[in-house]
Amino acid sequence: MMMRRLILCGLSLLLLALPAAAQQKLVFATDWRAQAEHGGFYQALAAGLYKARGLDVTLRQGGVGMDPQQLLAAGAIDAAMGSNGYFTLNLVEAGAPVVTVAALFQKDPFILMSHDRPDVNSLADMKGKPISIGDPSVHTIWRYLKSRYGYEDAQIRKYTFNIAPFLVNKQAIQQGYATSEPLTAIKAGAKPKVFLLADYGYLSYAATIMVRKQLADQKPEVVRAFVEASIEGWKQYLNGDPSAANALIKRDNPEMDDETLAYARSKMIEYGLVESGDALQQGIGAMTPERWDAFTKQMVELGIYKPGIDWRQGVDFRFLPKP
Repeated sequence: MMMRRLILCGLSLLLLALPAAAQQKLVFATDWRAQAEHGGFYQALAAGLYKARGLDVTLRQGGVGMDPQQLLAAGAIDAAMGSNGYFTLNLVEAGAPVVTVAALFQKDPFILMSHDRPDVNSLADMKGKPISIGDPSVHTIWRYLKSRYGYEDAQIRKYTFNIAPFLVNKQAIQQGYATSEPLTAIKAGAKPKVFLLADYGYLSYAATIMVRKQLADQKPEVVRAFVEASIEGWKQYLNGDPSAANALIKRDNPEMDDETLAYARSKMIEYGLVESGDALQQGIGAMTPERWDAFTKQMVELGIYKPGIDWRQGVDFRFLPKP
């Protein structure tokens, strides 16, 4: 009995002396500077959800001059956040070895915003009226609006991501995000009307998780762990206490403030950006072949992509949780 105890004690000491299992490092690049729209990822980090699944995750915030599509295509990073469905199709078109494995936003937060005026009560009412649009949107979302509502290029006014012209012109209409520009307008004394394109049939997913195909094929357990932890992070961020995640967001982006974070989170909940559509039955992060088919067909018909583009080359459903 004494010998057995000595052996067990020796084994225990040996196990204590062994190094902890190395965690898999993974850098995930977001699509802009840290904000509430990244809250679920920061919650997963703050709550130790990645670490609990064997991952050592670094969230690398985006910004001017940082393009996650290019970084992924070049193999400079292993994973990134896609702002919308165009990211996926662009990478397919380029032949890049990248796959989209989850969509955290069922609705793209892209909006058109007007002042409180009686002649604008829908997207259709904006036909023929000047609209400020950013350069990146002219060849994508604007083409959708032209096709659906008969908008013309003569309506375009250049949007420089400065809301000041909107504030001084009560006839102005501009693009934005449901979680951002309306608050800026409200704080300046305006009463904006907000039109979320997703509620008018615009089918793009948003806040997608994109990974290098090599990682998905060679280390599927790593991708699955990241997806599962991120989904749980989004559940906690929207339905629990977001303070720990917000603290990390403000650490990475000192210009962010509590009011902006609270507003953006409230709008994600109000509009159902995360928890709506297929996510209601299949869970957060859900994607379906039917919706990818419909979105791709829509974009091909608009001439944004050539006929024959196969979204299946850039989407992998293996890592979504079973409903």
